[in-house]
Amino acid sequence: MSERIVVVGAALYDRGRLLAARRSAPPELAGRWELPGGKVEPGELPEQALVRELREELGVEAEAVARVPGEWPLKPGYALQVWTARLVSGHPKPLQDHDDLRWLGPDEVWDVPWLDADVPAVKEATRRQAAARPPRA
Repeated sequence: MSERIVVVGAALYDRGRLLAARRSAPPELAGRWELPGGKVEPGELPEQALVRELREELGVEAEAVARVPGEWPLKPGYALQVWTARLVSGHPKPLQDHDDLRWLGPDEVWDVPWLDADVPAVKEATRRQAAARPPRA
């Protein structure tokens, strides 16, 4: 039995907005939106992979904040784990595998067609983010 491959996704927040990335490849995923991230390499911790992937895919420095509880199946042998992350420096640009990025406010999260595999992760991440926000006065 082969080892499953962990894919990390970033629920990257800046000023209360969640970053969504539109896939440009492969063709069966193009045009749908996802949480940016990628595969954990051998010997790498998931949090390290998240920081590396955000640097490679978006050209930003970020830090992993907390793991979002749960794990979601992708294609056979692959599982998605999500961390909330904070933008440290830079302005995200679609450098690899994406052709557009959008910062989504709390009321805009469902305005984009998310990849099916990302929907439960986005629901859990946004639920946790909403619970962490201080109530409005």
